[in-house]
Amino acid sequence: MNKNIVILISGSGSNMAAIVKASRKGHWQERYGAQIAAVISNKADAAGLVFAREHQIATACLDHKAFDSREAFDAALATEIDRYQPALVVLAGFMRILTPGFVQHYGGRLINIHPSLLPAFTGLKTHQRAIDMGCKFAGATVHRVTAELDHGDILDQAVVPVLPGDTAQALADRVLTQEHILYPRVVEQLLSRMS
Repeated sequence: MNKNIVILISGSGSNMAAIVKASRKGHWQERYGAQIAAVISNKADAAGLVFAREHQIATACLDHKAFDSREAFDAALATEIDRYQPALVVLAGFMRILTPGFVQHYGGRLINIHPSLLPAFTGLKTHQRAIDMGCKFAGATVHRVTAELDHGDILDQAVVPVLPGDTAQALADRVLTQEHILYPRVVEQLLSRMS
């Protein structure tokens, strides 16, 4: 039976693209029976949808603004995701806070990447906050998603130095390079444990 992976994005989908490339280069289909089954966005103009279509991956868009409530959007999103019977639901720059019911529905199968060394700097503006606090190191964390924002079991982390004179953008770019290595590696580790 295929282990389907559904990836949720809101923008460029660079982490999604890194996972897609790793899945093909690493022959995840042959080795783990795993495939990227769909890429879903809450924004129709998300550039990552173009990448997914170019790689013959099913795509869908649900505009959260078209729903009366967060619960209504999450229910529709879950219906779309469940069409693919996912073994993993991967948040890759999906800029929505998810309801507890949604998180519970995918308990143990929902993972996220966050651009800080959790538990430090949950939420937004992580890179500027790390610079402002005088941190010597920053990085990214892949974690299981719980109802509490940016909490949940830490699966792995990547560490980068904060350099003298760093801007938030320069630090973000350096962290993102590591995210593209870290996230596919963690997804593959999870798949290997399911085999």
